[in-house]
Amino acid sequence: MKDINKHSSPKNITIGDIAKELGLSKTTISRAISGKGRIGAETRQRVHKYILEHNYRPNLVAKGLAQSKTYNIGVILPADANLTEIPFFQSCLMGICDAAASMDYDVLVTTVTDDDISLLQRLIDNQKVDGVVLTRSLVHDLPAQYLKEVGIPFVLIGTSEDEDIVQIDSNHEAGCCELTTLVLKSGCERVALLAGNQNHMVNRSRYRGYVKAFLDTGIEIDNNLVHLNLNNNILIQKAVNGILDNGADCILCSDDFICSKVLAHLEEMNIAIPDRVKVASFYNSNNLENHTPPITALNISIKELGVTAGKHLIKIISGETTSRKSLVNYEIVLKKSTS
Repeated sequence: MKDINKHSSPKNITIGDIAKELGLSKTTISRAISGKGRIGAETRQRVHKYILEHNYRPNLVAKGLAQSKTYNIGVILPADANLTEIPFFQSCLMGICDAAASMDYDVLVTTVTDDDISLLQRLIDNQKVDGVVLTRSLVHDLPAQYLKEVGIPFVLIGTSEDEDIVQIDSNHEAGCCELTTLVLKSGCERVALLAGNQNHMVNRSRYRGYVKAFLDTGIEIDNNLVHLNLNNNILIQKAVNGILDNGADCILCSDDFICSKVLAHLEEMNIAIPDRVKVASFYNSNNLENHTPPITALNISIKELGVTAGKHLIKIISGETTSRKSLVNYEIVLKKSTS
């Protein structure tokens, strides 16, 4: 066999070249690359070793195949999601699965972290999917950057500053602005905001909505009542203590995780809701449903986000045009926690 380390530029490699170098048929090479069909493990390893040694990705080699499709779409979940976030991603996934099934596609799921996308890369390298749904949007979005670079169709559940990315979201800024305005106009004068990781685009959108409500109503924000990047219970409790010391009469929480921790801490301190302080959440979920009193919150159909994302992705895969940004409606549900 020829010295495989002396091959010319990887851009010139074809399935025929690989077959000739390894003494195998083109069909065998195609099966090894796509993962389809019956092929021995040793042969598959030989093909993959050749591709890796030539610094050439299997998905690029597979362009030589005649418009083949896997009829799979990938769904990428954050590996570092906390327990209270799981219902959100579960509902997204159910919506995506419903959309995929209705259009004769199957769904493969894998995870990434903010700085490790190796499992996503493996999914793409092994030609397992025709496109991808990303379920979280970050300020420095490594998965989105990677998918753009390799030219794989994808959609994002969330908002991105990159207008080339197809985005499926709710208008968080408008919804949070509306809810904050309602609270301000109800007579609350010291409205605090407790928000999560500002590397997550959704939290930035919610913060902008809070700020806009103050600007629109001509009320000045007291920065002593605004706490961002609250990622754990200790920080949340400290923030609650701080805003109460500064006279907060209403606490707006950017999500259900923060809200549930705020409610638990207020209960520990025997602080009555809404008599002593009012509470509302910019995101509603099952985590808040059974609380007494019921919690005012912003409702979004998460499953609809998933259905819309799945349908848009498959349309893109099929060569159809689709809108760059689609917004799912929101609803403000006023309950006793702010009455």
